[in-house]
Amino acid sequence: MQIKATKSDNAKIAKRRTREMKTISQMVALYCEDNHEDELRTESAYCGESVCSECAALDSYAVLRTQRCRKMHVKTSCEECENHCYAKEQREAIRLVMRYSGPRMLKRHPIAAIRHLLHK
Repeated sequence: MQIKATKSDNAKIAKRRTREMKTISQMVALYCEDNHEDELRTESAYCGESVCSECAALDSYAVLRTQRCRKMHVKTSCEECENHCYAKEQREAIRLVMRYSGPRMLKRHPIAAIRHLLHK
């Protein structure tokens, strides 16, 4: 799946949006790798890593929400945003993924993790 930044983004926002889509996808892939059987991981996440069909659906949803975020130019984190664009079920699923993957991202994808922590 190849999703691009929106046409109305300036270069800085487009770069941030693309980076955030990759970071959330890496978090989903990390969660899937550690929590789901290898033989179930037959699909590709946005970041290119293999995931199961359940995680692929969450990955697609999260990437699409990031792509459509109208607050990217002022956003610090989705949790702090006044517009919750995730449906309740997906919001809980992504929270679970972030709680698990967040600390582990420092080891697997340190630059992405640090940027995410600094909201850049």
